[in-house]
Order: sequence, then C-alpha cells, then structure tokens
Amino acid sequence: MTPRIQTLPTTTLVGKKTITSFAEKNTFELWQSFSPRKKEINHSINNDSYAVEIYPTTTFFQNFDPTQPFEKWAAIAVSKMEEIPKGMESLTIPEGLYAVFPYKGKPSEAMKAFRYIYGEWLPKSEYEMDCRPYFALMGEKYKGEHPESEEEFWIPITKK
Repeated sequence: MTPRIQTLPTTTLVGKKTITSFAEKNTFELWQSFSPRKKEINHSINNDSYAVEIYPTTTFFQNFDPTQPFEKWAAIAVSKMEEIPKGMESLTIPEGLYAVFPYKGKPSEAMKAFRYIYGEWLPKSEYEMDCRPYFALMGEKYKGEHPESEEEFWIPITKK
C-alpha cells in the first residue's frame, strides 16, 4: 500500500455531523440520515461522498481508546455556499498535504489497512499527522460492503 502525496486545496463540504467513537459504531445511522438528502444541496461538485473524521489530537491513534469521542461527517463538496439545507452544516477543510491511500475491499475490513498506515507507514515516513480532518473519499467505484468496493483514505500529514 503506497500512498500518493498530494496537496488538497481548501475544500468546502456540506453535510451532517455527529459526535461518536469507534465503540459507538453509529456511522450507518449518520449516512442513512444524510444520503437521501444529498440532492437538496446546491452547487455540488460531483457525486463523491466524504466520510470525514476530526480527531481531538494528532496522537489519537498512538494512544488509541475506542471510547474516545471524535467528530464524524457525512458530506459532499460544493463549489460555493448559499443556502444550507435544514439540519445540515458546512465544513471547510483547509489546504494541506495528504497521504492518499487507495483501498479496495469491504469498509468493515479496513482495520488492517489502518494498522499499516498508522502503525507502520506513518512512523517510518518523513511525515507525521497534521491537525486537519481525515477523510475517506468514496466515488463511483464505492459499492458499500462489496469486496470490490474502492475508496481512498486521505491522511493529513506534515513534514517531521
């Protein structure tokens, strides 16, 4: 699993958020409440979905506690902000460097990939976690829990 290193421009998203933890596992409910309403969002850039996670510290995974809360978003990118549908909010991801890891397989089986990213690749790389949102980008090849599903994991990084 070799990432590409890419600078993400400032990106504006509109969607729904919740405070959750890995122990809570309420991702399905978040997406179930958001997905049917995506068409209400004006000026969407494409049909890609962003599963955003905002962790309280850059050492969140080094000191991993499955009950530790973090912010989780289900969102899409927009080209400009006008009216935000009721019950939704906006999030701006600031410009910055990302390690982008392609992933193919069931999302529920991605833990092996995350162990590699945070436990092997990141410590051995010339980078460390940056304090910006992490996200999974789910485009046309994303098929949910299908073994052929494809998505990208965008890890915010900065030079050590």
